[in-house]
Amino acid sequence: MGDLELLLPGEAAVLVLGLRSFPLREIGSEGWNQQHENLEKLNMQAILDATASQGEPIQELLVTHGKIPTLVEELIAVEMWKQKVFPVLCRLEDFKPQNTFPIYMVVHHEASIINLLETVFFHKELQKQAELMEFEIASKALSVLRYITDCVDSLSLSTLNRMLSTHNLPCLLVELLEHNPWSRREGGKLQQFEGGRWQTVAPSEQQKLSKLDGQVWIALYNLLLSHEARARYCFTSFAKGQLLKLQAFLTDTLVDQLPNLAGLQGFLAHLALTETQPPKKDLVLEQIPEIWERLERENRGKWQAIAKYQLRHVFSPSEQDLQLQARRWAETYRLDVLEAIAPERPRCAYCSAEASKRCSRCQNEWYCCRECQVKHWEKHGKACVLAAQGDRAK
Repeated sequence: MGDLELLLPGEAAVLVLGLRSFPLREIGSEGWNQQHENLEKLNMQAILDATASQGEPIQELLVTHGKIPTLVEELIAVEMWKQKVFPVLCRLEDFKPQNTFPIYMVVHHEASIINLLETVFFHKELQKQAELMEFEIASKALSVLRYITDCVDSLSLSTLNRMLSTHNLPCLLVELLEHNPWSRREGGKLQQFEGGRWQTVAPSEQQKLSKLDGQVWIALYNLLLSHEARARYCFTSFAKGQLLKLQAFLTDTLVDQLPNLAGLQGFLAHLALTETQPPKKDLVLEQIPEIWERLERENRGKWQAIAKYQLRHVFSPSEQDLQLQARRWAETYRLDVLEAIAPERPRCAYCSAEASKRCSRCQNEWYCCRECQVKHWEKHGKACVLAAQGDRAK
């Protein structure tokens, strides 16, 4: 491992071996929180290893001990909790938490897992925070999807059918390119979502392919030029019309940056001259999403009971519990490690310029000058107060 180590090899192995799935009612419990902290440590160590080009020890441990399915089940369990239990919890009359940070940690758990999965695969106010986190989770999920398409020819028939027929991924990816949700105009300037935040793109860089655009194009290339996928995909008139929209995006500038897309150009030219196919009526026995189905079957009709249980035992911590948890959070989120794994120099939260000053109250946001900090306070204020509440419990 690199010069800066968060975990020794033996410690990492123990943490990976201890990973397990939790029932929905235990989400946010003491044992669940301990596993969340362990996942954060594994996540940070995986990034440190990747940054120092020290191989993939965390990935090897997760694969060797069969823990990837456990991580996937945890992702699904948190998503079900957010959809089924969290809304009920918020409607309970007794739900008046003095500190919302324990709930934030549950929402953050999903981001931690998807970030860990992306890292190991790549290196072979509460609602506003949640919305930004959802967007980042979706962008990382897109990266994971692209890595899956890298091995599309070796996927099972059921998985391939779900990708091509049930969800029609080629057409969905075309929609993503059309709407380009990771780019926006703010104050007349082009911004792109990179590294977990919106960053202004210099005029000289605006023709440069962004990372997320690249992931979509590579996924489309893998799906449409794979022999196995093309044999299974039904090129109906709708699918043909959607896919031919790609021709307008395949400029010389784009192909220069991703030369493999010249093959996709040729495929689309051939598709334009090809007769469309009628919808296939083949009998395909498709596996259901068994983890989601099992969790929903086990907990159906219990959402309110789970919410009431968690209100009493999980999300109403005593002052002593908060102090203990705050000390553990401080040990987990070491600033020297967090700064070491940062992909680049900090950027100002208001103007995106390189920053050297950090918010002294919460230590979470960076600014290039006092003026930008004052202008950003309207957006940052509530999150800053929330973080400060957790600090006072230390």
